[in-house]
Amino acid sequence: MSAHADLCAMLGAVETRSVSPVFVGRAGELTALTEALSRATAGEPQALLIGGEAGVGKTRLIEEFLDAACERGAVVALGGCVELGADGLPFAPFATALRSLHRRLPGELLAAAHGHEAELARLLPELGDPGGQDSSDEDSTARLFELTVRLLERLAADRTIVLVLEDLHWADASTRHLLTYLLRTLRRGRIAVVASYRADDIHRRHPLRPLLAELDRLRTIRRIELARFSRTEVHRQLTGILAAEPDPGLVDEVFERSDGNAFFVEELVVSHEAGCAAGQLSDSLRDLLLVRVETLPEDAQRVARIVAEGGSTVEYGLLAAVARLSEDDLIEALRAAVGANILLAAPDGDGYRFRHSLVREAVSDDLLPGERSRLNRRYAEALEADPTLVRADERANRLATYWYHAHDPAKALPAVLGASVATRKRHAYAEQLSLLERAMELWDKAPAETRDSLRPIDYADAYPACGCDPDTTSLRFLDLLAEAAVAARLSGERERAAKICRTALRILDDENDPLRAAWFWTETARLQSNLGRGDGWPEIARAQELVKGLPPSAVHATVLVGAAGWGMLRNPGPEALAAAERAVEYARFVKNEPIELNARITLGTIMVSAGDTEGGLAALHQARERTIALGQFHEATRAHINISSSLEALGRSREAVEIATTGIDLARSRGLVDSAGWIRANLSESLLSLGEWDRSKEEAEELLRSGASSTKPGGTALLQLAHLAAARGEPARAAEHLAEARTRYGTRDPIPQYTLPMAQVEIAIAAAEGRLADVRHQLAAMADAGFPPGTHRYGWPLVLTAVTAEADSRGLPAADEGRAEALDVVRRCVRGLAVQAPVWEAYSLQVSEELARAEGRDTAARWAEVVAAYEPVERPYQLARARHRLADALLVEGGRREEATALLREAHATAVRLGARPLREDVELLAARARLSLAAEKPPAAAEPGDDTFGLTPREQAVLGLVAAGRTNRQIAEELFISPKTASVHVSNILAKLGVSGRGEAAALAHRLHLLDPAL
Repeated sequence: MSAHADLCAMLGAVETRSVSPVFVGRAGELTALTEALSRATAGEPQALLIGGEAGVGKTRLIEEFLDAACERGAVVALGGCVELGADGLPFAPFATALRSLHRRLPGELLAAAHGHEAELARLLPELGDPGGQDSSDEDSTARLFELTVRLLERLAADRTIVLVLEDLHWADASTRHLLTYLLRTLRRGRIAVVASYRADDIHRRHPLRPLLAELDRLRTIRRIELARFSRTEVHRQLTGILAAEPDPGLVDEVFERSDGNAFFVEELVVSHEAGCAAGQLSDSLRDLLLVRVETLPEDAQRVARIVAEGGSTVEYGLLAAVARLSEDDLIEALRAAVGANILLAAPDGDGYRFRHSLVREAVSDDLLPGERSRLNRRYAEALEADPTLVRADERANRLATYWYHAHDPAKALPAVLGASVATRKRHAYAEQLSLLERAMELWDKAPAETRDSLRPIDYADAYPACGCDPDTTSLRFLDLLAEAAVAARLSGERERAAKICRTALRILDDENDPLRAAWFWTETARLQSNLGRGDGWPEIARAQELVKGLPPSAVHATVLVGAAGWGMLRNPGPEALAAAERAVEYARFVKNEPIELNARITLGTIMVSAGDTEGGLAALHQARERTIALGQFHEATRAHINISSSLEALGRSREAVEIATTGIDLARSRGLVDSAGWIRANLSESLLSLGEWDRSKEEAEELLRSGASSTKPGGTALLQLAHLAAARGEPARAAEHLAEARTRYGTRDPIPQYTLPMAQVEIAIAAAEGRLADVRHQLAAMADAGFPPGTHRYGWPLVLTAVTAEADSRGLPAADEGRAEALDVVRRCVRGLAVQAPVWEAYSLQVSEELARAEGRDTAARWAEVVAAYEPVERPYQLARARHRLADALLVEGGRREEATALLREAHATAVRLGARPLREDVELLAARARLSLAAEKPPAAAEPGDDTFGLTPREQAVLGLVAAGRTNRQIAEELFISPKTASVHVSNILAKLGVSGRGEAAALAHRLHLLDPAL
């Protein structure tokens, strides 16, 4: 056994020993943790966040909890965030925890990861080589997140797992995003997730602060904040440390100076026992933390300073290479530092770390500037001489950090760029951005020969070749800006991405490089839309102008795809079609099949919108099959998104559901969570059309609950919930969903596929609340904006909702004013809407007959045509509404009571099944008015002439007629020769019998149900 191995064995018991042998306080917090463990063991995943200032006892609480968890047979996986500044290791705590699970459960973990080893290797390199992954895939991070959650769920299916992530205040952005996703989506398995963070480090702009605020809104997460000890608890802690009753004066002094911080109590007591009077200590925290380090032998102090600058944990071999001590001297120095409880052996036994990060910070801060640079240089040189001294997944980042802090730009620039490439391959885009920003800082400081030796092929992967030979041309600063812009966008830092693009475009103003400029303008267009600052068209137009007349290139094809995609969403007309066709042609010419397939998907979608339905669908299906064959699953899922949307636009909702379901399965199998969100939004819409309202709601809520989808799919999910709430008679809830959807969509890029459905919901809410003026205003606004090709799927429901509100309010004096103009607007809208499929033929007929009803000229024969049109197209809600109208018309025209009864029963059954309360009530009111039974087993009772409706007396019917005519109580009294007080009593009785809250509702109900007409 080597000297180092022998030392590790001897110190095994010391690694986690705390100075305080007695666990003080925290009984409530420990109970909360153990109760969560019990619930997790029962199959209910748990999540807890433990916060508190440095030294307050978070680690000790977790140690006690983990002891209890191990006693219960739980498998513990512990991972800590690594402090490496701006270039912190991505996913470090998850990688450490998974490595622990791999050691404990090797066979089970491999089985759980089967089929996805390459993706998961970005977190756990032991699973294989992640290098084959497409690092430019925007869904790659989401895929990694989904696969990680599924891995943990599978491992926790048959055993209890406790996943502990310490020191979140040092977490890199990728770790924070993965943790958020894990806590949002973990739904099954016997697993408890416990994360800790240092609360006093969370300043106002700390990146963890918004994450904590977001997690606080999740009711499934419990936050535990550790307070400082009281004097009584400090007394108990001192008693445990000293194994004797402490002197009251010592308790008072230690409590005052430590302010109840458990770690400071320990440090003060140990210093006191070593003969250092507490009063002799400096008031500065750093001096307090350094006092025990300074009592170590010189070699031990030297080793402590080396470990402090090496990172959170320093491997023994690397430490030996940097310390340049003999093995015996190094072992003795480590023995002294560990024996003084300043250093601890790392959990895997291969390195050393400070027992408390505060001590490490103090030691590092105490280094002289030249000393720090020299130590970092020695670390870098040792690592270059023997790369095996650290794990392969950490090597690039560690080397970049050391050379950067060594202040050697010639060595630091290529090291930082190399680390950025390694980080990009792991799809840790936030960390890649930090490294690229550091590279930009080093660019001008590095010698020219260093910059000239760098090649784009080694470091640039963000954008297509811009006309240069990557093998012979040197890397340019613009290449770094392009890489950084994409990394910023993919990591969600869109503001930073936009700023980088502006910097690049300013540089390009002085250069003749149209291809690079066009690429940056196209990227800026996307960011403008994402940031809600415009639709991006001016930027796309600028890019098109720059590539005009140039030979075909990948950049040219990218610009054309951007222009075609813009038109596909906003105006899928001839220009968008031509741009998509040229994009296909250019991409094929430069042999860039991913761009070509992307363009083909856009082209097929535009063809469907333009009326070439079969040709467009065929193109979409061909692109889908090709992308699957090539393994380009990001493009394949985009094809599923557009095919399901196009089928819904054609009224082929059942087919849309099938293709969407297949697409979701594909996306989930590949971890393409964001793509799954887009497809799920389409699925929810088609299920709503098919009358599967509960399932539609479930899909929308699942999309929102995942929290992983981008803004607009979430907006569409909220829009479906708003439609559903409006149809179910919940206008207030519909308004809430609509407001949130509008926030997600933004207001500066009015895309018709979002603005038109939002307007329909707004009209439905206004109609439900009796705000006819708002209905008319909203419809007029939409009519002025127009209905571009392909938007008939949104236009017909919108117009139908508005014209139905007009028809329902016929006969109200206040509503009659301005009705002719409003109906003219309806007719103007109808002229601009296409009728591409049978379902829209049905909508067209229904709109036409509602127009007639609004003018008092609808007929049973025409309503029968509407019913017949809806029967074959799987639109149960619209069919039920049409049956209700047909039954009403039949009863008005001549008492075809048996036919009307059958129609009302069918409509009522549908309304009950859907939960469509307004429709159900309308059907029930009409049946009650006509004395028809909705129960199939009871024959309808014949109406007796002269029967009152809803129990209204003849006098009340007369009063209701005057209320409907807009008369006041005084005018009613004058006309009927009664007192105003009596008129008021009659009106109150009428409102109560009709179950309405106001005169306007009573009048509307009277007209709608023909209560003022002769008996039906």
